[in-house]
Amino acid sequence: MSQWMVSHVPPWLLLLLMVTCTAGIAVVAQTVVRRRFPNLRGEEHNDVIKFAFGVVGFVFAFFIGFVVTAMWGQISHADDLVRTEGTAGAQLARDSHIFDQPDRDRIRQALLEYEQAAITEWDEVNEGRSFPEADRALDRLYAAYENVQASTDAQKTLLASSFSNLNDASKNRAERVLQARTDTGPPWSLWAVIFVTSGLLLGCAIIYGVEKATNHYAMVAIIGTLVGAQLFLVVELSHPYVGAVSTVPEPLHHVVRVLQDSTT
Repeated sequence: MSQWMVSHVPPWLLLLLMVTCTAGIAVVAQTVVRRRFPNLRGEEHNDVIKFAFGVVGFVFAFFIGFVVTAMWGQISHADDLVRTEGTAGAQLARDSHIFDQPDRDRIRQALLEYEQAAITEWDEVNEGRSFPEADRALDRLYAAYENVQASTDAQKTLLASSFSNLNDASKNRAERVLQARTDTGPPWSLWAVIFVTSGLLLGCAIIYGVEKATNHYAMVAIIGTLVGAQLFLVVELSHPYVGAVSTVPEPLHHVVRVLQDSTT
């Protein structure tokens, strides 16, 4: 569900909806509580709520901070994979100049086909579909290097390093695809804790004994907005390859540009 929302709903609209819904539900609940339980007043009542408010607020802030940090680490790891894959591809393109022209042309053509297939695969995998053409393009790229006839020491050295870079690109692409295919977002247990702590925080604000209704509504609306914004952040960070703050295939596009520039 969260992946569908991040994929199909613009970030600004998703933020607006989540903040509006959270704050709106909290204000409606507050209205019901103030009308049905007008006696929720007094210093003793507020002393208890203050203590609960402080504890719940601290736990909420700590837990959300922990979740956001962990999810940002996922996105950073995904960025590292794509950068390494792109860097290896760019190095393959630059090193290919050392080979004789037939080998060089064959390698660059195979590398270009692979990078274009990998870019197409990016969206396909994020939609839950496979793209076998990327595997076939990678096989053809390996075959292009295996057929190289290295005749000089420089060619032999760069051929060995090219195989190393090719293995790095293949390994990082495999990990990237596997991560994207198995990405289901946070487990239900994590969402349960998020909703429970969010509900407790809003509940403490709703039953807090504030005499002036205007001040009370403002307080609940502010806390509801804060909770909604935090939930939006968790949803956006839940999927490292989808959404406004996800990693992007720009390193793969860079390799394509390097290859195309070298032929002009």
